[in-house]
Amino acid sequence: MRKFLYVTVFFSGMASLAVEFAASRLLENYFGSSNLVWASIIGLILIYLTAGYFIGGTWADRSPKYSTLYQILAWGSMAIALVPLASRPILRIAANAFDSLQLGVLFGSFTTVMILLIIPITLIGTASPFAIRLALSDASQAGKISGRIYAISTLGSFIGTFLPVLVLIPAIGTYRTFLVISGLLMVVALIGIFLAQGWKKFLFYLWMPVVLILLFIFGANGASKTTPGLVYETESAYNYIQVVQQDGYMMLRLNEGQGVHSIYKAGIDNYNGTWEQVLSAPFFNQAPISINEVKDVAIVGLAAGTTAKEVAAAFPNVQIDGIEIDPVIVEVGQKYFAMNEPNLNIILQDGRWALSHSSKKYDIISIDAYRPPYIPPSLTTREFFQIVHDHLKPDGVMVINVGRTPDDRRMINSLYATASLVFPTIYVSDLAASYNSMLFATAQPTTIKNFMDNYSQLYTTTNVPRFLLDIMAQTYAGLHVQTESGMVFTDDRAPVEQITNSMVLNYLVSGKVDNLR
Repeated sequence: MRKFLYVTVFFSGMASLAVEFAASRLLENYFGSSNLVWASIIGLILIYLTAGYFIGGTWADRSPKYSTLYQILAWGSMAIALVPLASRPILRIAANAFDSLQLGVLFGSFTTVMILLIIPITLIGTASPFAIRLALSDASQAGKISGRIYAISTLGSFIGTFLPVLVLIPAIGTYRTFLVISGLLMVVALIGIFLAQGWKKFLFYLWMPVVLILLFIFGANGASKTTPGLVYETESAYNYIQVVQQDGYMMLRLNEGQGVHSIYKAGIDNYNGTWEQVLSAPFFNQAPISINEVKDVAIVGLAAGTTAKEVAAAFPNVQIDGIEIDPVIVEVGQKYFAMNEPNLNIILQDGRWALSHSSKKYDIISIDAYRPPYIPPSLTTREFFQIVHDHLKPDGVMVINVGRTPDDRRMINSLYATASLVFPTIYVSDLAASYNSMLFATAQPTTIKNFMDNYSQLYTTTNVPRFLLDIMAQTYAGLHVQTESGMVFTDDRAPVEQITNSMVLNYLVSGKVDNLR
């Protein structure tokens, strides 16, 4: 039995971290991946484990029996299986509340789901102190035994860190990931019950795996969210992915769904969003710039290919490198968004790494790798902007999509200040009816007159697509005179999350929240 204790603490350690990461994905799909959400999940789970350590130590002293430990773990495994089942209706309410920004309902839903995790995590937390008490027969071996048990438990936690994210969630989804974690721990608990108490007690607990199997087969039926117009949903190692159809438009929504990452409708070239603003970039250079001169474009944050499709439609000689970290999003783009342009080269890598290791130079580099509400900090720093500059042609332009609120431009100010250390000229254009601004940074000194001259000459050119002129007019209409300075971001210090959190919270409590997206 003592040797099986080591197996037990390995799987209990694995289950504790696997549940934590599965819970983070479960909540991320509805509440987003902000550092506030992550801090809440990690902090509360650590508290639950702490409670489990205290309870487990006391319980082990009162009932130092193998049977007690394995019965605790059996019930803990059953509680893991019930978390997604119990949380699903609550999270569907949360999804609707997120869409209408009902903050009280959101907070209540998040709190309720975190409360559901108290029982399984606390029961799992009892395993290590219980195992030490059972394994300890000689006080002179206390350090050696406790060290071995905690080492094995930590090794299990290491496996539990990667198992759900890299294997289970992409293969079977978050709901069934909880069930698999439950099943692994349940098998260990039932074997332990059999070894400690024999067949009779073992047979008494066989209803648990039966319930688990039924939940695996029937419990995950239906969509995770009751989203109107839902066409498809899936999960990858990086995202919960939805394809939604509204008024004939296909839209890509990720995780909590508060941003439309790509949009598509056959025959439409201008969606009046952030995607097409990239097309204005080369025309900040000295006129005349022909649409035939734009030959190389990189898109960091390809998603389902809206920007790539519009770039291909506007510039007849262009070759596009679309950089996207999530291969499942690429598959969705090809299936539902007609992302099949022959001049699109898809690169499945992290955006910064891919760009820094590229040997090419580009006319345009577009940065739009949001994970709402954050821009990845690594894509905002002076060092990154230098990488971008080094991969632009002499007349190349960087474009980056930046979030703001009506009265708070701190993120724009900081990115403007940071990019100004690398690029000679920068323009900011506010996109009407949105919380977005586009920052254009040119590799050589330019003036706004260049843009106006290019518009004039394109207007009289017969082969220029009309939607390109409309987009340039939108860019010009949104030009904002930059008067404020901001913090310079570096690889050492780029508090993007802190600034973004402050912007969002200030706006939410300002009473100005509306349905603007």
